[in-house]
Amino acid sequence: MFLKLPQFESLRRLTKDGRLLFTTRIARLFAYGFLSVVLVLYLAQVGLNEVQIGLLLTLTLVGDTIISLWITTSADRIGRQRMLIVGAGLMVFAGVLFALTRDFVLLLIAATIGVISPSGYEVGPFLSIEQAGLSETVPSERRTQIFAWYNLVGSFATALGSLAGGSLVQALQGLGTNPLLSYRAVVIGYAAIGLLLGLLFTQLTSAIEISQVADPSQETRIRFGLHRSRGVVFKLSALFSIDAFAGGFVLQSILAYWFHVRYNVSPGLLGSIFFGANLLAGVSALTAAWVASKIGLIRTMVFTHIPSNILLILVPLMPNLPLSIAVLLMRFSISQMDVPTRQSYTMAVVSPDERSAAAGITGIARTTGASLSPVIAGLLLAKAALLSVPFFLSGGLKIIYDILLYRSFRAIKPPEEQTAQNPKTRS
Repeated sequence: MFLKLPQFESLRRLTKDGRLLFTTRIARLFAYGFLSVVLVLYLAQVGLNEVQIGLLLTLTLVGDTIISLWITTSADRIGRQRMLIVGAGLMVFAGVLFALTRDFVLLLIAATIGVISPSGYEVGPFLSIEQAGLSETVPSERRTQIFAWYNLVGSFATALGSLAGGSLVQALQGLGTNPLLSYRAVVIGYAAIGLLLGLLFTQLTSAIEISQVADPSQETRIRFGLHRSRGVVFKLSALFSIDAFAGGFVLQSILAYWFHVRYNVSPGLLGSIFFGANLLAGVSALTAAWVASKIGLIRTMVFTHIPSNILLILVPLMPNLPLSIAVLLMRFSISQMDVPTRQSYTMAVVSPDERSAAAGITGIARTTGASLSPVIAGLLLAKAALLSVPFFLSGGLKIIYDILLYRSFRAIKPPEEQTAQNPKTRS
């Protein structure tokens, strides 16, 4: 398999800004994984019930949507570096306020305005702007490979963060620290990493800013930072929101809570489970570049996503903990192959000066979709008889998304695939 992985040469040829964006990705995803394993457990210790926790997770994602809409649609005009620094500040704000208060209203404010990831995956404006910045620093034929590596390091960072968060809590409780304080230590660490992230963003250069702008005659037709590609972006956004809505039923923090309730799994073991899951997810993202070079971006997205969702449905049907973990890990081993291909496809079918907005709007659509389902999942988790229903809803809706995506976009190919299929154009 390793012979089929994208060549390391793609990484060696990264510019200084490219390497820095990889570094910020690692720091941020470590923080997200660090917090996600204990977030719901922390909120329960603070005194919130399942319904309140579901509402808080939903408002966390709603707030990220609103903030991201403003930041990402303004980034190409105001400056990508500036908007990334603003995002890091909101991450610090959320972490500090979560650590300082038990008041539900204040926690709602922090969740809505700040940047918190209950899933362990990307939220906020960072991913969209970093994708646009990376696309300025690499040629189109290497874009999918770079995005594959970008997702790989992010998955590894999330895995390490999950392991570190669970292990830290386990160690502190082993020393006699009460559960609330042990979870709060993780929240404080999250805020500290947000501060580090802001400092790293200050080192970026103008190379990540747009290199090609729209024709002045098009200015009056620009809406939400889009012009030529508006129809494609909105259609992709509608489909991505369905996928994200389905994924919101099984956020990493919800999965951790499900394993804790169903099998009484300890925080340390939870960290280990998601460490392995995210390692496998990273490798699956990396192999996506090779698969896409053979069958295309859209087919890679769909043909690998459907089996992973069937495995997701099977997780709660397993009769014991080892089998549930095994099926979950099998699912993660192919679940992320659609991520770098989805990101690369979005960047490929829009103009360079639409990339931040396109990535932002499609990302916001995903966040919006994901923000609606945790509150429903919270209601389901509160009833023992419905504890496993989120898995069935998530897997079924994701399969519907895959079918719709393939029917809608199989004929719209990115420029590099059109060139590969047309020898005269390539020559």
